[in-house]
Amino acid sequence: MTITDRFLPRSDEMNARLHQMVPGGAHTYTKGDDQYPEGLAPMISHGRGAQVWDVDGNEYIEYGSGLRSVSLGHAHPRVLEAVRRELDRGANFVRPSVVEVEAAQRFLETVPTAQMVKFAKNGSDVTTAAVRLARAVTNRPLIAICGDQPFFSTDDWFIATTPISAGIPEQVADLTVSFPYGDLDATDELLRRHDGQIACLILEAATQHDPPPGYLAGLRDLAHRYGCILVFDEMITGFRWSEAGAQGLYDVVPDLSTFGKALGNGFAVSALAGRRDVMERGGLHHSQERVFLLSTTHGAETHSLAAAMAVLKTYVEEGTTAQLHALGERLAAGVRDAAAGMGVADHVVVRGRASNLVFATLDENRQPSQDYRTLFLRQLIAGGVLAPSFVVSSALTEEDVDRTVDVVAQACAVYRKALDASDPAAWMGGRSVKPVFRRFA
Repeated sequence: MTITDRFLPRSDEMNARLHQMVPGGAHTYTKGDDQYPEGLAPMISHGRGAQVWDVDGNEYIEYGSGLRSVSLGHAHPRVLEAVRRELDRGANFVRPSVVEVEAAQRFLETVPTAQMVKFAKNGSDVTTAAVRLARAVTNRPLIAICGDQPFFSTDDWFIATTPISAGIPEQVADLTVSFPYGDLDATDELLRRHDGQIACLILEAATQHDPPPGYLAGLRDLAHRYGCILVFDEMITGFRWSEAGAQGLYDVVPDLSTFGKALGNGFAVSALAGRRDVMERGGLHHSQERVFLLSTTHGAETHSLAAAMAVLKTYVEEGTTAQLHALGERLAAGVRDAAAGMGVADHVVVRGRASNLVFATLDENRQPSQDYRTLFLRQLIAGGVLAPSFVVSSALTEEDVDRTVDVVAQACAVYRKALDASDPAAWMGGRSVKPVFRRFA
């Protein structure tokens, strides 16, 4: 299949309409058409399993489904069955429903390192709740984020630290400091410099690599030595690393942790979990000043909690985490072989845990390149692969993975031509894709 075989006139028209009604043309920046090659930002009609179809009738093998949230594949039967059961029983009531009891119990059984849990809708809801809780418990103003990691929340305490900080007072950014991943000495120095001021350390326990030996336990010891709360952001690692998240795999228990994405297989649900004495400060059974922790009208929507229970049950009973790792290992090996075979192994690079693969596109000097990413994405889309990352879902088959590797090989052949010409522009088809975090549109 060549690049001219893929036209998206209906998608283009609908993208233009969406921009007229929705700022940015998407409800999540990473879904924006600026993240895709010009004229090749498909508007999705529907999906099933690991396949999606656009409004122009094109079929794709999909990776990174729902920004990593649809880890079981689209329209998963166990999840849909659980959701349908609740739809006829009502979605929201004036008092808690029995589903809230069942969902909390299921979650705490699956993530036994947590003692209490509270559900919400988005990841940002619960990371911000963790920050507020940490500030209340410690009576300290500063938040320390892992500066090597890309995203924690849409709320001011984090976005103020990014290039897209318009609309946020400068003073807000002064309340967030950062520490480097894997460097306990640097973190110790930060905590000493701001002694008695830092409420919590928040980080993803792992991203592209496993943590250095002893790092997470050492970080927990440091946090506690300086009176801080340790928060693991498990939005990505939750369930993809193990059924109990990164904390379950690495056997290091944080004070608080936050989950989302894979928890609902596309349905809107997130969770704040952690130590009872910390979590209870957001409740009623204490004598301290109350914390307005999470109070969301739709946080306990019954069908989303039913979806979460079905996801948790599926992961445990079907060994989904192991399936994701096996599929990811097959894909990573295939892509690396394809890149090596076309002489671009130093330029098309697969990184990350097998269940959470990303790829880097490097130029002639082996530096990250948005132009080469544009070229690569164009060739993947032309071959029927929609892959802003190589994050797998368990709905993929080995045949899907092998087909993807074939398309990657074709893309790498074009990549090699562009490198030889020292100019990818002839294969980009228009402007380059853009980084999400940039100061100007």
